[in-house]
Amino acid sequence: MSPVTPDQPRRPAADVADARPTGRARPAPRVPAPRSGEAPRSRAPLPVAAGVAAGWAAVTSWLPVTVVLGLAQLSEDAGSLPGALRAGLAGWLLGHRVPLETPTGPLGLAPLALTALVVWRLIRAGVHVSRAVGARGGRSPRQALTVAVAVGIGYALLGALAAVVVSAGGLRVSPVRAGLTFAIFGALAALAGAVRTTGVSVLLARRSPAALRDGLRTGLVAGLLLIGAGAGAAGLSVATGGGDAADMIGAYRTGVAGQAGVTLVSLAYAPNATIWSASYLLGPGFAVGTDTAVRTSEVSVGALPAVPLLAGLPRGPVDGLGAGLLAVPVLVGMAAGWLLARRLLRIAAEERARVGWPALLVPAAFAGPVAGALLGVAAVISGGPLGGGRLAEIGPVWWQVAGVATAVVAAGALLGAAATRSLTGRATTDGRGRTRAETARGAPDAPGRP
Repeated sequence: MSPVTPDQPRRPAADVADARPTGRARPAPRVPAPRSGEAPRSRAPLPVAAGVAAGWAAVTSWLPVTVVLGLAQLSEDAGSLPGALRAGLAGWLLGHRVPLETPTGPLGLAPLALTALVVWRLIRAGVHVSRAVGARGGRSPRQALTVAVAVGIGYALLGALAAVVVSAGGLRVSPVRAGLTFAIFGALAALAGAVRTTGVSVLLARRSPAALRDGLRTGLVAGLLLIGAGAGAAGLSVATGGGDAADMIGAYRTGVAGQAGVTLVSLAYAPNATIWSASYLLGPGFAVGTDTAVRTSEVSVGALPAVPLLAGLPRGPVDGLGAGLLAVPVLVGMAAGWLLARRLLRIAAEERARVGWPALLVPAAFAGPVAGALLGVAAVISGGPLGGGRLAEIGPVWWQVAGVATAVVAAGALLGAAATRSLTGRATTDGRGRTRAETARGAPDAPGRP
C-alpha cells in the first residue's frame, strides 16, 4: 500500500484499480477551461438570421443590375434616379424568370449571368444561416430544410415587394407570382448551401450506391463539357461576326458609358447563347422567333432585332469541314466515359481489386439521363418571350434537347468506358479475384478460391 502524503491523498480503491495501466496509455482529453466572465456563445434566432441573409443576397445581386442598366440608359435625356432604381428592380425580377408585362407584350427572357449571380448569393445565404443557428456539421436533414424554408420565406417577401414597386412605374408584375418564384429560388439555392454546411451531403453520399454516385458524377461532367463546347462555338461565331456586333453597338448613340452598358447587357445574355449553341451542336437547335429555326441542317430566320449577341448566328446549314461539329457531342460522351473508366480502374489498382463490366457500364449508361436532365433544365431557363409578335418564342425546345443529349451521352459514355477498359486491360486483383465492391465490404473468400 502506498503511503499517504499531502500531495498524494488516499483515493478510493475503484479509482486505484482504474488507474492501473492495461496497455498503451491514452492521452487525457483536452477540455478548454472557461474564461472568467465570458458568457457562452449564443446562437442567432432563425428568423433574424434568415432575414438578414436573404436581404444581403438581394442587395448584392440587385445593385450590379442597377448599375449596368443605369449605364445602358445614359443619354442626353437621362432619366431620373428613381426611374433607374425601378429599372434595376425590373431587371432583377427578370433575372429570377419573373415575366414583365410591357405595352409590346410579355418580357420573360432572363439573363442567365444574373441568374447565376442570384443563385450563388442564395447558396451563400444558406451557408451563413446554417452557421448562425449552430447547424454546422450536425448532419440533420431537418435543420437543412428548416434553414432553406426560412430563407425562402424571407426572399419571397422581398420579391413581392419589388413587384409592387415596379408595377407602380408602368410595368405590370404579379406580386403573387413574384413571391412564389422568389420562394422557390431562395429555398432551393439555400438548401444547396445548407446541405453542404450541415454535412447532409456527406451523409447522402455514403448511403447512396456507388453506381449512382459514379453515374451522377459522369453525367454532370458530360453535361458541363457539352455546355463548354457550346461556349467555345458561340464565342468563335461572335468573334467572326465582331464587325457586325460593333456596328450594332455604335448604332445606339448613347455615348461611351451607354455603349458600355449595352455591352454588359449583352454579356449578361452570353450564358443563354452558350446553351443555345450547345443545343445547336446536339442537333435540335433553337428558335429566334416564331416559325424560325437555327439548326446544323437548316437556318431560317427573318428580321432580327439589333442585338449584338445575334450577330454570330450561322448564315446557313453546316457543310464541308463544319460537319465535324456533329461529332462533338459523341466525343464529349466518350471523354466522360473515359474519365469514368480511368477513375474506377485507378481505385481498383489502389485497392488491389478488379472492376467488373456491370460496375463500369451501369454508371456510364446512367450518365445519359443525368446529362439529359441537366441540358433540359438549361434549355428551359435559357428561353422565353422577348415581347409579343414574332419574338414570342426564343430558345430551344427543352424536351428535344433532353432526349438527344440523353441518347448521345449514354452511347458515347458506354463506348468510351468499354474502350478504355479493353485497351487498358484487366485491372489488378487482390490475388483472390474479388471485385471492388466485395473488397470494400470485406466479403469473405468464395469457396474454392485459394
